[in-house]
Amino acid sequence: MATRYRCSACGNLTRFDVLSTKRARAFHHYSLGGDLVVEEEEILSLDIESVTCRWCGRSNAIETIADEESAPAAPKS
Repeated sequence: MATRYRCSACGNLTRFDVLSTKRARAFHHYSLGGDLVVEEEEILSLDIESVTCRWCGRSNAIETIADEESAPAAPKS
C-alpha cells in the first residue's frame, strides 16, 4: 500500500519535501554511448527522516494517510 502525506496545518495533500535514506540493489544498464538506465531496482531499506510541507513550511503537522487508490476495493454486498 502506498503512503501519502497531509499537512494538518494548511490542508496540503500534494507538495512535500521528503528527506530519506535509501539502500537499494539495482541493475545498471549502460548504452554504448554511455547513457545509464537503471533497471530492476530492489529497495532493501528506506528510512524517512523528515517530511516538510511545501506550502506552509511546517514539519510538525504532517500526517501519514493510506492512499485510497492503491488500497484493495471493499467487496460489494
